[in-house]
Amino acid sequence: MSLIVLMGVVFITFVITRVVPSDPAAKWAGARATPQQVAAARIELGLDKPYPEQFANYVTNLVQGNLGYSLRTRNPVMNDLKVFIPATVELVLMATLLALVIGIPLGIYSAKHKNRIFDHVSRFFSIGAVSLPGFWIALALQLVFYSYLDFLPLGGRVSIETSLMGNIPNITGFLLFDSLITGNLVIFQDAFRHMILPMITIALYPIGLVARMTRSAMLEILGEDYITAERSYGLSERLILWVYALKNSLGPTSTVVTLSIGYTLMSTFLVESIFNWPGIGKYVSNSIIALDYPAIMGVTIFSALCYMALNLIADLIISLDPRVRL
Repeated sequence: MSLIVLMGVVFITFVITRVVPSDPAAKWAGARATPQQVAAARIELGLDKPYPEQFANYVTNLVQGNLGYSLRTRNPVMNDLKVFIPATVELVLMATLLALVIGIPLGIYSAKHKNRIFDHVSRFFSIGAVSLPGFWIALALQLVFYSYLDFLPLGGRVSIETSLMGNIPNITGFLLFDSLITGNLVIFQDAFRHMILPMITIALYPIGLVARMTRSAMLEILGEDYITAERSYGLSERLILWVYALKNSLGPTSTVVTLSIGYTLMSTFLVESIFNWPGIGKYVSNSIIALDYPAIMGVTIFSALCYMALNLIADLIISLDPRVRL
Protein backbone atom coordinates (compact mmCIF):
# COMPACT_ATOMS: atom_id res chain seq x y z
CA MET A 1 0.00 0.00 0.00
CA SER A 2 2.83 2.40 0.82
CA LEU A 3 4.49 1.75 -2.53
CA ILE A 4 1.22 2.47 -4.32
CA VAL A 5 0.87 5.75 -2.39
CA LEU A 6 4.47 6.69 -3.21
CA MET A 7 3.99 5.99 -6.91
CA GLY A 8 0.81 8.07 -6.85
CA VAL A 9 2.70 10.98 -5.27
CA VAL A 10 5.47 10.69 -7.85
CA PHE A 11 3.01 10.60 -10.75
CA ILE A 12 0.88 13.51 -9.54
CA THR A 13 3.91 15.64 -8.76
CA PHE A 14 5.44 14.88 -12.15
CA VAL A 15 2.24 15.82 -13.98
CA ILE A 16 1.80 19.07 -12.04
CA THR A 17 5.36 20.18 -12.72
CA ARG A 18 4.80 19.64 -16.43
CA VAL A 19 1.42 21.41 -16.51
CA VAL A 20 2.46 24.57 -14.65
CA PRO A 21 3.55 27.19 -17.23
CA SER A 22 7.32 27.43 -16.91
CA ASP A 23 10.40 26.56 -18.91
CA PRO A 24 12.98 24.66 -16.84
CA ALA A 25 15.37 24.64 -19.80
CA ALA A 26 15.44 28.45 -19.86
CA LYS A 27 16.18 28.54 -16.13
CA TRP A 28 18.90 25.94 -16.55
CA ALA A 29 20.50 27.79 -19.44
CA GLY A 30 20.52 31.12 -17.62
CA ALA A 31 18.89 34.53 -17.86
CA ARG A 32 20.85 35.65 -20.94
CA ALA A 33 20.82 32.36 -22.82
CA THR A 34 20.32 32.31 -26.57
CA PRO A 35 17.57 30.20 -28.19
CA GLN A 36 20.22 27.71 -29.26
CA GLN A 37 21.45 27.35 -25.68
CA VAL A 38 17.89 26.87 -24.41
CA ALA A 39 17.30 24.17 -27.02
CA ALA A 40 20.53 22.45 -25.98
CA ALA A 41 19.44 22.64 -22.35
CA ARG A 42 16.11 20.97 -23.24
CA ILE A 43 18.01 18.08 -24.79
CA GLU A 44 20.39 17.90 -21.81
CA LEU A 45 17.49 17.76 -19.34
CA GLY A 46 15.56 15.28 -21.47
CA LEU A 47 12.63 17.66 -21.94
CA ASP A 48 12.54 17.05 -25.69
CA LYS A 49 11.23 13.51 -25.18
CA PRO A 50 7.52 12.56 -24.88
CA TYR A 51 5.99 12.78 -21.42
CA PRO A 52 5.66 8.99 -20.91
CA GLU A 53 9.34 8.56 -21.70
CA GLN A 54 10.26 11.44 -19.39
CA PHE A 55 8.26 9.86 -16.58
CA ALA A 56 9.86 6.45 -17.15
CA ASN A 57 13.33 8.01 -17.09
CA TYR A 58 12.47 9.93 -13.91
CA VAL A 59 11.25 6.80 -12.12
CA THR A 60 14.35 4.89 -13.25
CA ASN A 61 16.61 7.62 -11.88
CA LEU A 62 14.54 7.82 -8.71
CA VAL A 63 15.02 4.11 -8.01
CA GLN A 64 18.76 4.67 -8.38
CA GLY A 65 18.68 7.57 -5.89
CA ASN A 66 18.99 10.27 -8.53
CA LEU A 67 16.52 13.13 -8.02
CA GLY A 68 17.96 15.28 -10.78
CA TYR A 69 19.76 18.62 -10.58
CA SER A 70 18.46 21.75 -8.91
CA LEU A 71 17.82 24.55 -11.38
CA ARG A 72 18.74 27.10 -8.72
CA THR A 73 21.84 25.68 -7.02
CA ARG A 74 23.04 23.54 -9.99
CA ASN A 75 23.78 20.78 -7.48
CA PRO A 76 22.25 17.30 -7.38
CA VAL A 77 19.00 17.53 -5.41
CA MET A 78 20.05 14.56 -3.31
CA ASN A 79 23.22 16.39 -2.23
CA ASP A 80 21.19 19.48 -1.33
CA LEU A 81 18.80 17.41 0.75
CA LYS A 82 21.71 15.80 2.61
CA VAL A 83 22.90 19.28 3.57
CA PHE A 84 19.56 20.78 4.62
CA ILE A 85 17.64 17.81 6.08
CA PRO A 86 19.72 17.34 9.29
CA ALA A 87 19.01 20.88 10.52
CA THR A 88 15.26 20.41 10.08
CA VAL A 89 15.21 16.90 11.57
CA GLU A 90 17.16 18.08 14.61
CA LEU A 91 14.74 20.96 15.14
CA VAL A 92 11.66 18.76 14.72
CA LEU A 93 12.98 16.04 17.04
CA MET A 94 13.74 18.57 19.77
CA ALA A 95 10.28 20.11 19.30
CA THR A 96 8.68 16.65 19.50
CA LEU A 97 10.60 15.86 22.69
CA LEU A 98 9.36 19.14 24.17
CA ALA A 99 5.81 18.28 23.08
CA LEU A 100 5.99 14.91 24.84
CA VAL A 101 7.47 16.37 28.03
CA ILE A 102 4.71 18.99 28.24
CA GLY A 103 1.78 17.39 26.43
CA ILE A 104 1.59 14.01 28.18
CA PRO A 105 1.64 15.36 31.78
CA LEU A 106 -0.79 18.08 30.72
CA GLY A 107 -3.21 15.50 29.35
CA ILE A 108 -2.83 13.22 32.37
CA TYR A 109 -3.55 15.87 34.98
CA SER A 110 -6.29 17.37 32.83
CA ALA A 111 -8.05 13.98 32.85
CA LYS A 112 -7.37 13.57 36.56
CA HIS A 113 -8.96 16.96 37.34
CA LYS A 114 -11.82 16.68 34.86
CA ASN A 115 -14.12 19.73 34.65
CA ARG A 116 -12.04 21.63 37.23
CA ILE A 117 -10.13 24.83 36.72
CA PHE A 118 -6.92 23.04 35.68
CA ASP A 119 -8.82 21.03 33.08
CA HIS A 120 -10.47 24.13 31.64
CA VAL A 121 -7.15 26.02 31.44
CA SER A 122 -5.45 22.98 29.89
CA ARG A 123 -8.11 22.58 27.21
CA PHE A 124 -8.05 26.31 26.47
CA PHE A 125 -4.26 26.17 26.05
CA SER A 126 -4.45 23.03 23.88
CA ILE A 127 -7.02 24.53 21.52
CA GLY A 128 -5.04 27.76 21.29
CA ALA A 129 -1.79 25.87 20.59
CA VAL A 130 -3.43 23.96 17.73
CA SER A 131 -5.33 26.94 16.32
CA LEU A 132 -2.75 29.76 16.29
CA PRO A 133 -0.75 29.97 13.04
CA GLY A 134 2.93 29.22 13.36
CA PHE A 135 4.16 32.33 11.57
CA TRP A 136 2.24 34.59 14.01
CA ILE A 137 3.69 32.74 17.00
CA ALA A 138 7.18 33.04 15.53
CA LEU A 139 6.86 36.80 15.05
CA ALA A 140 5.37 37.25 18.53
CA LEU A 141 8.22 35.30 20.15
CA GLN A 142 10.79 37.33 18.24
CA LEU A 143 9.09 40.55 19.32
CA VAL A 144 9.04 39.58 23.01
CA PHE A 145 12.28 37.66 23.55
CA TYR A 146 14.52 39.49 21.09
CA SER A 147 13.15 43.00 20.66
CA TYR A 148 11.76 43.68 24.13
CA LEU A 149 13.75 41.43 26.47
CA ASP A 150 16.92 41.00 24.36
CA PHE A 151 17.21 37.54 25.87
CA LEU A 152 17.32 35.18 22.86
CA PRO A 153 18.76 35.58 19.34
CA LEU A 154 16.58 36.62 16.44
CA GLY A 155 17.40 33.74 14.09
CA GLY A 156 20.01 31.57 12.49
CA ARG A 157 21.56 28.37 13.74
CA VAL A 158 24.61 29.92 15.41
CA SER A 159 25.74 33.49 15.96
CA ILE A 160 28.11 35.19 13.55
CA GLU A 161 30.76 35.52 16.26
CA THR A 162 30.66 31.79 16.98
CA SER A 163 30.88 30.84 13.32
CA LEU A 164 33.87 33.16 12.80
CA MET A 165 35.77 32.39 16.00
CA GLY A 166 35.06 28.68 16.35
CA ASN A 167 35.30 25.63 14.12
CA ILE A 168 31.71 24.46 13.63
CA PRO A 169 31.70 20.62 13.78
CA ASN A 170 29.93 18.82 10.95
CA ILE A 171 30.03 15.10 11.60
CA THR A 172 26.39 14.04 11.44
CA GLY A 173 24.78 17.38 10.57
CA PHE A 174 23.03 17.49 13.97
CA LEU A 175 24.84 20.47 15.46
CA LEU A 176 23.87 19.86 19.09
CA PHE A 177 25.05 16.26 18.93
CA ASP A 178 28.21 17.09 16.99
CA SER A 179 29.19 19.85 19.42
CA LEU A 180 28.63 17.51 22.38
CA ILE A 181 30.71 14.62 21.06
CA THR A 182 33.53 17.02 20.15
CA GLY A 183 33.38 18.62 23.59
CA ASN A 184 32.65 22.11 22.28
CA LEU A 185 30.23 23.39 24.90
CA VAL A 186 30.44 26.99 23.68
CA ILE A 187 28.99 26.04 20.30
CA PHE A 188 26.46 23.75 21.98
CA GLN A 189 25.21 26.55 24.22
CA ASP A 190 25.03 29.03 21.36
CA ALA A 191 23.25 26.55 19.05
CA PHE A 192 20.75 25.64 21.76
CA ARG A 193 19.92 29.32 22.43
CA HIS A 194 19.27 29.81 18.71
CA MET A 195 17.04 26.73 18.66
CA ILE A 196 14.76 27.73 21.56
CA LEU A 197 12.39 30.10 19.73
CA PRO A 198 11.84 28.00 16.56
CA MET A 199 11.58 24.87 18.72
CA ILE A 200 8.81 26.40 20.84
CA THR A 201 7.02 27.64 17.72
CA ILE A 202 7.02 24.20 16.11
CA ALA A 203 6.26 22.35 19.36
CA LEU A 204 3.03 24.21 20.18
CA TYR A 205 0.94 22.33 17.61
CA PRO A 206 1.97 18.80 18.74
CA ILE A 207 1.71 19.87 22.39
CA GLY A 208 -1.97 20.64 21.85
CA LEU A 209 -2.56 17.39 19.97
CA VAL A 210 -0.73 15.22 22.48
CA ALA A 211 -2.45 16.86 25.45
CA ARG A 212 -5.93 16.45 24.00
CA MET A 213 -5.35 12.88 22.82
CA THR A 214 -3.82 11.85 26.15
CA ARG A 215 -6.72 13.43 28.04
CA SER A 216 -9.32 11.63 25.91
CA ALA A 217 -7.58 8.28 26.25
CA MET A 218 -7.03 8.71 29.99
CA LEU A 219 -10.66 9.65 30.63
CA GLU A 220 -11.76 6.40 29.01
CA ILE A 221 -9.17 4.31 30.84
CA LEU A 222 -9.75 5.86 34.28
CA GLY A 223 -13.35 4.64 34.10
CA GLU A 224 -12.34 1.00 33.59
CA ASP A 225 -12.99 -1.62 36.24
CA TYR A 226 -9.32 -2.56 36.68
CA ILE A 227 -8.49 1.05 37.64
CA THR A 228 -11.23 0.93 40.29
CA ALA A 229 -9.84 -2.39 41.51
CA GLU A 230 -6.30 -0.98 41.75
CA ARG A 231 -7.58 1.94 43.79
CA SER A 232 -9.42 -0.48 46.09
CA TYR A 233 -6.14 -2.32 46.65
CA GLY A 234 -4.70 0.90 48.07
CA LEU A 235 -2.23 1.64 45.27
CA SER A 236 -1.04 5.23 45.09
CA GLU A 237 -2.79 7.52 42.62
CA ARG A 238 0.54 8.44 41.07
CA LEU A 239 1.35 4.79 40.37
CA ILE A 240 -2.09 4.22 38.84
CA LEU A 241 -1.85 7.30 36.61
CA TRP A 242 1.75 7.05 35.44
CA VAL A 243 2.12 3.28 35.12
CA TYR A 244 -1.13 1.43 34.59
CA ALA A 245 -3.34 4.07 32.97
CA LEU A 246 -0.63 5.82 30.94
CA LYS A 247 0.67 2.52 29.53
CA ASN A 248 -2.73 1.70 28.08
CA SER A 249 -3.20 5.19 26.64
CA LEU A 250 0.05 5.26 24.64
CA GLY A 251 -1.48 3.56 21.58
CA PRO A 252 -3.56 6.48 20.28
CA THR A 253 -1.04 8.98 21.63
CA SER A 254 1.82 7.35 19.74
CA THR A 255 -0.21 7.56 16.52
CA VAL A 256 -0.75 11.27 17.00
CA VAL A 257 2.91 11.84 17.88
CA THR A 258 4.37 9.98 14.93
CA LEU A 259 2.04 11.59 12.39
CA SER A 260 2.55 15.03 13.93
CA ILE A 261 6.29 14.56 13.41
CA GLY A 262 5.64 14.14 9.70
CA TYR A 263 3.34 17.17 9.72
CA THR A 264 5.82 19.41 11.52
CA LEU A 265 8.65 18.15 9.34
CA MET A 266 6.91 19.54 6.27
CA SER A 267 5.20 22.55 7.85
CA THR A 268 8.33 24.40 8.87
CA PHE A 269 8.58 26.46 5.67
CA LEU A 270 7.46 29.80 7.10
CA VAL A 271 9.01 29.15 10.51
CA GLU A 272 12.43 28.41 9.03
CA SER A 273 12.17 31.43 6.76
CA ILE A 274 11.26 33.71 9.69
CA PHE A 275 14.07 32.40 11.89
CA ASN A 276 16.54 32.07 8.98
CA TRP A 277 16.98 28.41 9.91
CA PRO A 278 19.13 26.58 7.31
CA GLY A 279 16.82 23.61 6.89
CA ILE A 280 14.71 21.91 4.26
CA GLY A 281 11.84 24.34 4.81
CA LYS A 282 13.94 27.32 3.78
CA TYR A 283 15.40 25.29 0.92
CA VAL A 284 12.02 24.40 -0.57
CA SER A 285 10.70 27.94 0.01
CA ASN A 286 13.51 29.35 -2.09
CA SER A 287 12.92 26.59 -4.65
CA ILE A 288 9.23 27.47 -4.93
CA ILE A 289 10.04 31.13 -5.49
CA ALA A 290 12.52 30.17 -8.21
CA LEU A 291 10.16 27.50 -9.70
CA ASP A 292 12.90 24.93 -9.16
CA TYR A 293 10.80 21.87 -10.00
CA PRO A 294 13.44 19.14 -9.46
CA ALA A 295 14.04 20.44 -5.94
CA ILE A 296 10.30 20.73 -5.27
CA MET A 297 9.74 17.17 -6.46
CA GLY A 298 12.63 15.93 -4.34
CA VAL A 299 11.24 17.51 -1.18
CA THR A 300 7.75 16.22 -2.00
CA ILE A 301 9.00 12.66 -2.38
CA PHE A 302 11.03 12.99 0.81
CA SER A 303 7.95 14.17 2.73
CA ALA A 304 5.90 11.28 1.33
CA LEU A 305 8.57 8.79 2.43
CA CYS A 306 8.61 10.34 5.91
CA TYR A 307 4.84 10.05 6.25
CA MET A 308 4.91 6.45 5.05
CA ALA A 309 7.70 5.49 7.46
CA LEU A 310 6.10 7.27 10.41
CA ASN A 311 2.71 5.72 9.68
CA LEU A 312 4.34 2.28 9.62
CA ILE A 313 6.08 3.02 12.93
CA ALA A 314 2.76 4.07 14.47
CA ASP A 315 1.13 0.83 13.32
CA LEU A 316 4.00 -1.22 14.75
CA ILE A 317 3.78 0.59 18.10
CA ILE A 318 0.03 -0.06 18.30
CA SER A 319 0.57 -3.72 17.39
CA LEU A 320 2.70 -4.13 20.53
CA ASP A 321 -0.57 -4.10 22.47
CA PRO A 322 -1.64 -7.77 22.75
CA ARG A 323 -5.28 -6.74 22.39
CA VAL A 324 -4.77 -5.50 18.84
CA ARG A 325 -1.94 -7.72 17.66
CA LEU A 326 -2.79 -9.44 14.37
